[in-house]
Amino acid sequence: MDASVIVHKYKSIWISDIHLGTPGCKAHFLLDFLKSTKSDNLFLVGDIIDGWSLEQGWYWPQTHNDVVQKILRKARKGTNVVFIPGNHDEFARPYADLEFGTIKVAREIIHETMDGRRFLVLHGDEFDVVVKYARWLAYLGDWSYGLCLKLNDLLNTVRERLGYPYWSLSAYLKLKVKNAVKFIADFENALADVARDREVDGIICGHIHHPEIREINGVTYCNDGDWVESCSALVENFDGSLELIRWMETSPRHVSLQESKACASSSSQTPGILRSMVLSGRSRRSSSI
Repeated sequence: MDASVIVHKYKSIWISDIHLGTPGCKAHFLLDFLKSTKSDNLFLVGDIIDGWSLEQGWYWPQTHNDVVQKILRKARKGTNVVFIPGNHDEFARPYADLEFGTIKVAREIIHETMDGRRFLVLHGDEFDVVVKYARWLAYLGDWSYGLCLKLNDLLNTVRERLGYPYWSLSAYLKLKVKNAVKFIADFENALADVARDREVDGIICGHIHHPEIREINGVTYCNDGDWVESCSALVENFDGSLELIRWMETSPRHVSLQESKACASSSSQTPGILRSMVLSGRSRRSSSI
Protein backbone atom coordinates (compact mmCIF):
# COMPACT_ATOMS: atom_id res chain seq x y z
CA MET A 1 0.00 0.00 0.00
CA ASP A 2 1.17 3.54 -0.73
CA ALA A 3 2.78 4.93 2.42
CA SER A 4 1.05 8.25 1.81
CA VAL A 5 -2.43 6.70 2.19
CA ILE A 6 -3.96 7.33 5.62
CA VAL A 7 -5.77 4.20 6.82
CA HIS A 8 -8.93 4.80 8.87
CA LYS A 9 -9.85 1.95 11.23
CA TYR A 10 -13.42 0.96 12.11
CA LYS A 11 -15.15 -1.88 13.87
CA SER A 12 -17.56 -2.46 10.96
CA ILE A 13 -18.21 -1.10 7.47
CA TRP A 14 -21.39 -1.47 5.40
CA ILE A 15 -21.41 -0.81 1.64
CA SER A 16 -24.04 -1.63 -0.95
CA ASP A 17 -25.32 -0.81 -4.43
CA ILE A 18 -21.91 -0.83 -6.05
CA HIS A 19 -23.38 -2.16 -9.32
CA LEU A 20 -20.21 -3.76 -10.63
CA GLY A 21 -20.81 -4.58 -14.28
CA THR A 22 -22.29 -1.19 -15.19
CA PRO A 23 -20.64 1.97 -16.58
CA GLY A 24 -22.23 3.96 -13.74
CA CYS A 25 -20.22 2.16 -11.04
CA LYS A 26 -17.64 4.46 -9.43
CA ALA A 27 -15.21 1.57 -8.94
CA HIS A 28 -12.11 3.74 -8.72
CA PHE A 29 -13.58 5.83 -5.89
CA LEU A 30 -14.53 2.60 -4.10
CA LEU A 31 -11.01 1.21 -4.52
CA ASP A 32 -9.66 4.39 -2.97
CA PHE A 33 -12.06 3.93 -0.04
CA LEU A 34 -11.16 0.24 0.44
CA LYS A 35 -7.44 1.02 0.38
CA SER A 36 -7.93 3.79 2.93
CA THR A 37 -10.00 1.82 5.46
CA LYS A 38 -9.63 -1.24 7.64
CA SER A 39 -12.31 -2.97 9.71
CA ASP A 40 -13.07 -6.13 11.67
CA ASN A 41 -16.31 -6.59 9.72
CA LEU A 42 -17.19 -5.72 6.12
CA PHE A 43 -20.84 -6.16 5.17
CA LEU A 44 -21.79 -6.14 1.47
CA VAL A 45 -25.47 -5.21 1.63
CA GLY A 46 -26.69 -6.15 -1.85
CA ASP A 47 -26.46 -5.05 -5.47
CA ILE A 48 -22.71 -5.51 -5.38
CA ILE A 49 -22.80 -7.05 -8.87
CA ASP A 50 -25.46 -5.92 -11.32
CA GLY A 51 -26.76 -9.16 -12.80
CA TRP A 52 -29.62 -7.34 -14.53
CA SER A 53 -27.16 -5.32 -16.58
CA LEU A 54 -24.75 -8.20 -17.22
CA GLU A 55 -27.57 -10.30 -18.65
CA GLN A 56 -28.12 -7.64 -21.32
CA GLY A 57 -24.46 -7.26 -22.26
CA TRP A 58 -21.16 -8.08 -20.59
CA TYR A 59 -19.28 -5.09 -19.19
CA TRP A 60 -16.43 -5.88 -16.80
CA PRO A 61 -13.42 -3.50 -16.87
CA GLN A 62 -10.25 -4.01 -14.88
CA THR A 63 -11.29 -1.71 -12.03
CA HIS A 64 -14.29 -3.96 -11.34
CA ASN A 65 -11.97 -6.94 -11.09
CA ASP A 66 -9.78 -4.88 -8.79
CA VAL A 67 -12.70 -4.19 -6.41
CA VAL A 68 -13.49 -7.92 -6.18
CA GLN A 69 -9.84 -8.78 -5.61
CA LYS A 70 -9.49 -6.11 -2.92
CA ILE A 71 -12.50 -7.47 -1.03
CA LEU A 72 -11.19 -11.05 -1.33
CA ARG A 73 -7.80 -9.88 -0.05
CA LYS A 74 -9.41 -8.27 2.99
CA ALA A 75 -11.24 -11.52 3.72
CA ARG A 76 -8.02 -13.55 3.43
CA LYS A 77 -6.29 -11.19 5.86
CA GLY A 78 -8.91 -11.74 8.56
CA THR A 79 -11.76 -9.32 7.90
CA ASN A 80 -15.15 -10.92 8.49
CA VAL A 81 -16.83 -10.38 5.09
CA VAL A 82 -20.55 -11.09 4.75
CA PHE A 83 -22.38 -10.80 1.41
CA ILE A 84 -26.15 -10.19 1.51
CA PRO A 85 -27.43 -10.37 -2.11
CA GLY A 86 -29.90 -7.76 -3.37
CA ASN A 87 -32.34 -7.78 -6.26
CA HIS A 88 -29.68 -6.98 -8.88
CA ASP A 89 -27.47 -9.85 -7.70
CA GLU A 90 -30.33 -12.16 -6.77
CA PHE A 91 -28.52 -14.94 -8.69
CA ALA A 92 -26.52 -15.40 -5.46
CA ARG A 93 -29.53 -15.79 -3.16
CA PRO A 94 -29.79 -19.57 -3.63
CA TYR A 95 -26.30 -19.76 -2.09
CA ALA A 96 -27.38 -18.17 1.21
CA ASP A 97 -25.94 -19.84 4.32
CA LEU A 98 -22.94 -21.06 2.33
CA GLU A 99 -19.37 -19.79 2.30
CA PHE A 100 -17.28 -19.04 -0.77
CA GLY A 101 -13.75 -19.30 0.52
CA THR A 102 -13.67 -16.79 3.35
CA ILE A 103 -16.86 -14.89 2.38
CA LYS A 104 -20.19 -15.80 3.97
CA VAL A 105 -23.47 -15.43 2.04
CA ALA A 106 -26.69 -14.65 3.93
CA ARG A 107 -30.18 -13.33 3.19
CA GLU A 108 -30.02 -11.16 6.33
CA ILE A 109 -28.12 -10.98 9.61
CA ILE A 110 -28.42 -9.50 13.09
CA HIS A 111 -25.41 -7.39 14.02
CA GLU A 112 -24.70 -6.29 17.59
CA THR A 113 -22.73 -3.05 17.88
CA MET A 114 -20.03 -2.40 20.46
CA ASP A 115 -22.51 -0.49 22.64
CA GLY A 116 -24.93 -3.44 22.72
CA ARG A 117 -27.52 -2.36 20.14
CA ARG A 118 -28.93 -5.00 17.77
CA PHE A 119 -29.43 -4.16 14.09
CA LEU A 120 -31.18 -6.15 11.38
CA VAL A 121 -29.10 -5.98 8.19
CA LEU A 122 -30.72 -6.67 4.81
CA HIS A 123 -30.77 -5.19 1.32
CA GLY A 124 -34.36 -3.91 1.45
CA ASP A 125 -35.81 -4.72 -1.99
CA GLU A 126 -38.35 -7.04 -0.35
CA PHE A 127 -40.13 -3.89 0.86
CA ASP A 128 -40.09 -2.08 -2.49
CA VAL A 129 -43.54 -2.67 -4.01
CA VAL A 130 -42.31 -1.86 -7.54
CA VAL A 131 -39.59 -4.52 -7.43
CA LYS A 132 -41.89 -7.00 -5.70
CA TYR A 133 -45.05 -6.63 -7.79
CA ALA A 134 -44.12 -4.83 -11.05
CA ARG A 135 -40.75 -6.17 -12.22
CA TRP A 136 -41.18 -4.68 -15.71
CA LEU A 137 -41.58 -1.23 -14.15
CA ALA A 138 -38.45 -1.80 -12.07
CA TYR A 139 -36.50 -2.62 -15.23
CA LEU A 140 -37.83 0.52 -16.92
CA GLY A 141 -36.86 2.60 -13.91
CA ASP A 142 -33.42 0.99 -13.91
CA TRP A 143 -32.90 1.96 -17.57
CA SER A 144 -34.01 5.55 -16.89
CA TYR A 145 -31.74 5.74 -13.87
CA GLY A 146 -28.80 4.53 -15.97
CA LEU A 147 -29.45 7.30 -18.49
CA CYS A 148 -29.54 9.86 -15.68
CA LEU A 149 -26.19 8.58 -14.39
CA LYS A 150 -24.62 9.03 -17.84
CA LEU A 151 -25.83 12.65 -17.87
CA ASN A 152 -24.47 12.96 -14.34
CA ASP A 153 -20.99 11.87 -15.48
CA LEU A 154 -21.07 14.25 -18.45
CA LEU A 155 -22.08 17.16 -16.22
CA ASN A 156 -19.36 16.39 -13.67
CA THR A 157 -16.68 16.13 -16.35
CA VAL A 158 -17.54 19.72 -17.29
CA ARG A 159 -17.68 20.80 -13.62
CA GLU A 160 -14.28 19.25 -12.96
CA ARG A 161 -12.70 21.15 -15.87
CA LEU A 162 -14.18 24.35 -14.46
CA GLY A 163 -12.76 23.59 -11.02
CA TYR A 164 -16.02 22.70 -9.30
CA PRO A 165 -16.39 19.68 -6.95
CA TYR A 166 -18.43 16.57 -7.71
CA TRP A 167 -22.20 17.05 -7.58
CA SER A 168 -24.88 14.40 -8.08
CA LEU A 169 -27.55 15.37 -10.61
CA SER A 170 -29.47 12.14 -10.01
CA ALA A 171 -29.57 12.68 -6.23
CA TYR A 172 -30.73 16.27 -6.75
CA LEU A 173 -33.55 15.22 -9.09
CA LYS A 174 -34.58 12.44 -6.72
CA LEU A 175 -35.09 14.91 -3.89
CA LYS A 176 -36.93 17.40 -6.11
CA VAL A 177 -39.51 14.97 -7.46
CA LYS A 178 -42.45 14.75 -5.09
CA ASN A 179 -43.21 11.08 -5.80
CA ALA A 180 -39.57 10.12 -5.27
CA VAL A 181 -39.50 11.88 -1.91
CA LYS A 182 -42.69 10.08 -0.87
CA PHE A 183 -41.25 6.74 -2.02
CA ILE A 184 -38.12 7.27 0.10
CA ALA A 185 -40.19 8.21 3.16
CA ASP A 186 -42.53 5.22 2.71
CA PHE A 187 -39.56 2.88 2.28
CA GLU A 188 -37.83 4.19 5.41
CA ASN A 189 -41.01 3.91 7.49
CA ALA A 190 -41.66 0.37 6.23
CA LEU A 191 -38.14 -0.74 7.18
CA ALA A 192 -38.48 0.89 10.61
CA ASP A 193 -41.71 -1.08 11.13
CA VAL A 194 -39.86 -4.29 10.23
CA ALA A 195 -37.19 -3.54 12.83
CA ARG A 196 -39.85 -2.84 15.42
CA ASP A 197 -41.65 -6.10 14.63
CA ARG A 198 -38.38 -8.03 14.90
CA GLU A 199 -37.69 -6.38 18.27
CA VAL A 200 -34.30 -4.97 17.32
CA ASP A 201 -32.92 -1.50 17.96
CA GLY A 202 -32.46 -0.57 14.33
CA ILE A 203 -32.12 -1.59 10.72
CA ILE A 204 -29.33 -1.22 8.16
CA CYS A 205 -30.11 -1.47 4.46
CA GLY A 206 -29.33 -0.21 0.98
CA HIS A 207 -31.40 -0.43 -2.22
CA ILE A 208 -32.74 3.11 -2.65
CA HIS A 209 -29.36 4.88 -3.09
CA HIS A 210 -30.16 7.41 -0.40
CA PRO A 211 -27.65 7.49 2.49
CA GLU A 212 -29.35 8.30 5.77
CA ILE A 213 -29.22 7.81 9.53
CA ARG A 214 -32.31 8.88 11.45
CA GLU A 215 -34.57 7.91 14.29
CA ILE A 216 -38.07 6.78 13.35
CA ASN A 217 -40.35 6.31 16.35
CA GLY A 218 -37.63 4.84 18.52
CA VAL A 219 -35.95 2.80 15.77
CA THR A 220 -32.59 3.74 14.22
CA TYR A 221 -32.89 3.59 10.45
CA CYS A 222 -29.61 3.46 8.52
CA ASN A 223 -29.08 3.35 4.76
CA ASP A 224 -25.47 3.04 3.62
CA GLY A 225 -26.10 4.69 0.23
CA ASP A 226 -24.39 3.55 -2.97
CA TRP A 227 -21.33 3.75 -5.22
CA VAL A 228 -22.92 5.08 -8.40
CA GLU A 229 -23.86 8.57 -7.20
CA SER A 230 -23.32 9.32 -3.50
CA CYS A 231 -20.20 7.13 -2.98
CA SER A 232 -21.04 6.54 0.66
CA ALA A 233 -20.60 3.92 3.37
CA LEU A 234 -21.93 3.35 6.87
CA VAL A 235 -19.29 2.70 9.54
CA GLU A 236 -19.31 1.59 13.16
CA ASN A 237 -16.70 3.17 15.40
CA PHE A 238 -15.10 1.24 18.25
CA ASP A 239 -17.48 2.84 20.75
CA GLY A 240 -20.49 1.47 18.82
CA SER A 241 -21.52 4.80 17.30
CA LEU A 242 -22.57 4.82 13.64
CA GLU A 243 -21.77 7.43 11.01
CA LEU A 244 -22.02 7.93 7.29
CA ILE A 245 -18.86 8.45 5.27
CA ARG A 246 -19.35 10.41 2.05
CA TRP A 247 -16.13 9.59 0.28
CA MET A 248 -16.32 12.45 -2.23
CA GLU A 249 -16.16 14.86 0.70
CA THR A 250 -13.74 13.06 3.04
CA SER A 251 -11.29 11.28 0.72
CA PRO A 252 -7.68 11.92 1.84
CA ARG A 253 -6.69 12.37 -1.78
CA HIS A 254 -8.50 13.64 -4.85
CA VAL A 255 -9.56 11.01 -7.37
CA SER A 256 -10.68 12.68 -10.55
CA LEU A 257 -13.39 11.47 -12.88
CA GLN A 258 -10.85 11.45 -15.71
CA GLU A 259 -8.56 9.15 -13.70
CA SER A 260 -11.52 6.91 -12.95
CA LYS A 261 -12.54 6.71 -16.61
CA ALA A 262 -8.98 6.03 -17.75
CA CYS A 263 -8.74 3.00 -15.48
CA ALA A 264 -12.24 1.84 -16.36
CA SER A 265 -11.39 1.72 -20.06
CA SER A 266 -8.88 -1.11 -19.62
CA SER A 267 -9.98 -4.66 -20.40
CA SER A 268 -9.67 -7.85 -18.38
CA GLN A 269 -10.45 -11.51 -18.71
CA THR A 270 -14.07 -12.24 -17.89
CA PRO A 271 -14.38 -14.07 -14.56
CA GLY A 272 -15.97 -17.32 -15.74
CA ILE A 273 -17.57 -18.37 -12.46
CA LEU A 274 -19.35 -15.01 -12.18
CA ARG A 275 -20.70 -15.23 -15.74
CA SER A 276 -21.94 -18.77 -15.03
CA MET A 277 -23.74 -17.64 -11.85
CA VAL A 278 -25.43 -14.72 -13.62
CA LEU A 279 -26.58 -16.84 -16.56
CA SER A 280 -27.79 -19.67 -14.30
CA GLY A 281 -29.82 -17.12 -12.37
CA ARG A 282 -31.48 -15.99 -15.58
CA SER A 283 -32.21 -19.63 -16.52
CA ARG A 284 -33.90 -20.27 -13.17
CA ARG A 285 -36.15 -17.21 -13.60
CA SER A 286 -37.05 -18.16 -17.18
CA SER A 287 -38.01 -21.70 -16.20
CA SER A 288 -40.27 -20.40 -13.41
CA ILE A 289 -42.34 -18.12 -15.68
